[in-house]
Amino acid sequence: MTDTLLTVDDLCVEIPTRRGILKPVDHVSLTIARGEILGVVGESGAGKSMTGNAVIGLLDPPAHISGGQIHLNGRRIDNLSRDKMRRVRGKEIGMVFQDPLTSLNPLLPIGDQLTETITEHLGVTQAEARKRAIAALEEVGIPAAKSRIDSYPHEFSGGMRQRVVIALALCAEPDLVIADEPTTALDVSVQAQIISLLKRLCRERGTGVMLVTHDMGVIAEASDRVAVMYAGRLAEIGPVRQVLTEPQHPYTAGLMGSTPGASLGRKRLNQIPGTMPGLSAVPDGCAYNPRCPRAEAKCRAEPRPPMTNGAACWFPGEVKI
Repeated sequence: MTDTLLTVDDLCVEIPTRRGILKPVDHVSLTIARGEILGVVGESGAGKSMTGNAVIGLLDPPAHISGGQIHLNGRRIDNLSRDKMRRVRGKEIGMVFQDPLTSLNPLLPIGDQLTETITEHLGVTQAEARKRAIAALEEVGIPAAKSRIDSYPHEFSGGMRQRVVIALALCAEPDLVIADEPTTALDVSVQAQIISLLKRLCRERGTGVMLVTHDMGVIAEASDRVAVMYAGRLAEIGPVRQVLTEPQHPYTAGLMGSTPGASLGRKRLNQIPGTMPGLSAVPDGCAYNPRCPRAEAKCRAEPRPPMTNGAACWFPGEVKI
């Protein structure tokens, strides 16, 4: 996994409003290698999904990329026209959304939706596209794919629908897949199956995956590296085992300390005090400083801290789980 597939360099996303400009993604930099799963984790509103949407070019206006660059396979894609980005989306970047019912057309058989994507991006005949669609369904574990390819989305269970969505994201053979909360609506046993499927496809195809989630268990099980986001900023990034067992940023330590395993013997789960600030009320200095047990005057007065040992903190590693 030494071949860099995706490079996000100093990415900024802005949303102009009557009250000023909001920054849901604020100077975020990360990379994904071929065959690597990068987990992106944080509380709701941290900027995880917005980062993924910026990469695939699905920002809803007036949200727009205001700074930084995005490179895929060494080619800059953040400045492409809408038509050119549409050709990249699907062919080079696939997307797995959280709710398969909203990402599949309920009025069309799943086979029609798969073959449309395949013919659009691979330029093959309808017969070849149908053959590839069946193979894609078989690859993601849909039983009796030949007989079920003409079924409608509502005829599948939640777990099977999510498998269909993964097949749809992969059928045009993209290099990168952005999976936005792909296991949130599923029960635990199905979650494990979907995670195993993503890991296998990465290993066999060399596909890179940006796995957006708020579930630390999913991150621990699926990811090679993890990026922790807070208030639109990157708080910490590094190998998953290192970040989860020896977090350098106090926010990461707080997230890990809030898990059931870290609260054994207590009547209540540990929790991080306070709440994440709204985009219009991000504090000066380190965005985490109002909730941080280690915060000092420097954390409030100085500009945002630089990345040190993979963490954007003036005092990395000084708060333990």
